Amino acid sequence: MSDTAVANPVAPAVRFDSNGPEHCIVRRPDGVYADPAVLGTTVLAAIDGIFRSGSILSGIDYSVLIKAIYDSGPALPNGPDGRPLVRLANDIVPFNLQRRSLYRSVRIAGGEAEYCFEPVFLAGPDGSGEIATRLDLDEFVADMWMKGIRFGIDVATVRAGIANPSLGRSVVARRLEPQAGIDASVVEVSEDIHRSDAPRQLSNGKLDLMSFQNRFPQVQGGTRLLQKLPSKVGKPGFELSGIRIEPSAPADLDFSAYAGEGTSIDRSAAGDYLVAARTGFLNVDSRTRRIAVGDKIVSRDGVSAKTTGNLQLTGDYEEFGDVQEKRVIEGNGITVHGNVYGEIVSRGGMVRLRANLVGGSAHNKRGDIQVDGVTANAILQATAGTVTLQRAENCVVSGTRVRIEQALNCEIIADDISIGSAEGCALAARRISIDSTAPWHASEMLVYLMAPDCSRIDEVLGQIGARLMQFDAAINGHKTELAHLCAQPAVRKYLEIAGRVRSGETLLTPPQAQQFKLMGQAVAADLTRIGEVSNARKAAEAEKAEGQALFDRFTAQRRERAAGSELTLRQLKGDTQVRQLPFDPDGAPFYDQAARDIKARLRGNAGTPLHSGASGSYAWGGSDASLGLSA
Repeated sequence: MSDTAVANPVAPAVRFDSNGPEHCIVRRPDGVYADPAVLGTTVLAAIDGIFRSGSILSGIDYSVLIKAIYDSGPALPNGPDGRPLVRLANDIVPFNLQRRSLYRSVRIAGGEAEYCFEPVFLAGPDGSGEIATRLDLDEFVADMWMKGIRFGIDVATVRAGIANPSLGRSVVARRLEPQAGIDASVVEVSEDIHRSDAPRQLSNGKLDLMSFQNRFPQVQGGTRLLQKLPSKVGKPGFELSGIRIEPSAPADLDFSAYAGEGTSIDRSAAGDYLVAARTGFLNVDSRTRRIAVGDKIVSRDGVSAKTTGNLQLTGDYEEFGDVQEKRVIEGNGITVHGNVYGEIVSRGGMVRLRANLVGGSAHNKRGDIQVDGVTANAILQATAGTVTLQRAENCVVSGTRVRIEQALNCEIIADDISIGSAEGCALAARRISIDSTAPWHASEMLVYLMAPDCSRIDEVLGQIGARLMQFDAAINGHKTELAHLCAQPAVRKYLEIAGRVRSGETLLTPPQAQQFKLMGQAVAADLTRIGEVSNARKAAEAEKAEGQALFDRFTAQRRERAAGSELTLRQLKGDTQVRQLPFDPDGAPFYDQAARDIKARLRGNAGTPLHSGASGSYAWGGSDASLGLSA
């Protein structure tokens, strides 16, 4: 819309001469419209005819104009009939000849047009002087058009220059560069689909002779392996003159050339994908780039240096043989039916060891670990999961939750621990439930209840509380000073009169207005001080409100973190020491530690003593006892 012109509500509906280019423009009482059936060059010629005839588009919608001529920019709105509604302006009015001289020349270089905004003046009615005036957006567009700038005007910048005549030189129009098309391509949507029996290269550049780079690339049926990204036609650009700049044409490819046995091309609204037709292992032909998926391979020969080497898999793995000492299986969900003497590392899913875990380890970053047989001299860690064991001897166990039927001489740390029988163990958790406890040979029975450390929050609450008291003192001081200032007779009288004048209750005669002005000058210093003190009081009140909200938030956070620690020892069958240890609830999980650090921490007799006994039972619960701990 124009800054100065408005629509003419009584203008008759007139269609331009059908013999000229303007026949596609309709002038109606509610605005100027273009025929949506003949957008493009026809509208361009019509607009050019209007501007060249000495007229302007009053209340122009520049974005609609550019869309109608060049099909560039936001989509046109639809009218009641479902067709695009191309309302270009409010009206068509003459371009005042006297105002034409207000518009300066424009500098065009490097695809940009610069215009120098400055104050403008028109000759007075009698020609004896000049009258300050302003430029007009509608006139500006028409003037730029006649100067060859038919695309890319920055309406926001022009409006800013009109509003601020001292803006100076500004870029008012820019060329639109074409957006290049995108060639069709193929991308991998499954990690590591290449099989390689070569030794795996380590991060330091050396070769691991005990591991293949990718011995068994494994996928599940229906897994998307590759995706064809179709070519995309680019978008044209435009010079300032409106000349179209064509983008380069994109290239295509034959996606079916990638499909081998056991795969298929899935074409849907989501795109074209190369999909594994069955569960199995990948085979990539490096010469033809074809990808095939064979039957699932279930290993029955065990994992050793001679059979498979160390395994690094992308999917689930099932092994019926034993896992040799020092061998590593890394994957996403691992099941071993034989004994495990090596290392199991899972990125997620379930680690299920159906026999024994002896002298090895099992790690799972995002899943559970379960051992059906005996676990001895082993390390088991589930960063975000549950560790479930039948019998554990001389083990280090950590996880979100730990469930053990019988534990002997183990170090166990978790958020939640449940044990049937624990002997000679050192264990720590926020929630602990043990049926029976006892020492084991030379190993004492240590139970650590983890309680959140609230010392830092207490310190912050103290600081915030002190600051709130300072705000209260400052606010009271400001109120006292304001009362003192406003109580002065001259100030009070001036404020009373000013209030009546502002409300319209009192109308001052010229002599009274002069006298009132003198009164204001006499108390100007006090009025200034009143404003300063009032602003200072408001600022202090706002800061106090923010501080109080922060104080309430930290109080709620302290209350929340102080709850949740519980301990139940149903039967003490021998000397059992119960202690309390603090932990930082804002830090990393306290149970996510290296095995050697767990042993060192749990066998150090640290913490605050809670109970020591050799018989009976013991229970601890409630949040109050855990407050105020410090590391």
